[in-house]
Amino acid sequence: MNSAADPTADLLPALPGQRLARGVARMLAGLGHAALPEFVPAGGLRVDVISITPRGEIWVVECKSCRADFVSDRKWQGYLQFCDRFFWAVDADFPEDLLPQGSGLIRADSWGAELVRMAPESRLAGARRSRLLRDIARVSTARLLALTDPMGISGAAS
Repeated sequence: MNSAADPTADLLPALPGQRLARGVARMLAGLGHAALPEFVPAGGLRVDVISITPRGEIWVVECKSCRADFVSDRKWQGYLQFCDRFFWAVDADFPEDLLPQGSGLIRADSWGAELVRMAPESRLAGARRSRLLRDIARVSTARLLALTDPMGISGAAS
């Protein structure tokens, strides 16, 4: 489908994983979460979606668009120390049996998602939670400012 036939086509994220992340973020927002895509909790790690629930839990959702994307991911276990609950988000065609047991499951596409299996809870230590909440707030605020201020956060026109 071309953008002339569908004016929303150009608004879709370019990469399949980003499309899944958008659907996940929509679902999480519908549950009252504050979701943030592409967040770096520590050097060398970038989670697809991190979310703060209305109860203050921190969820991490890792989006996998295909078998090769999942098999090549060597970092996902490092994300476990930055969340209370960990989820995989995959599309309807993804082979679910590839995913490790003991994690949550979300089925997603570009437009929305469905929580299929709740992840078990593993509570973060207070100091880590506090630091993560501050970092999420700072990153979210900087992104919002960049969207609303043509001078950006640096004060220089881009």
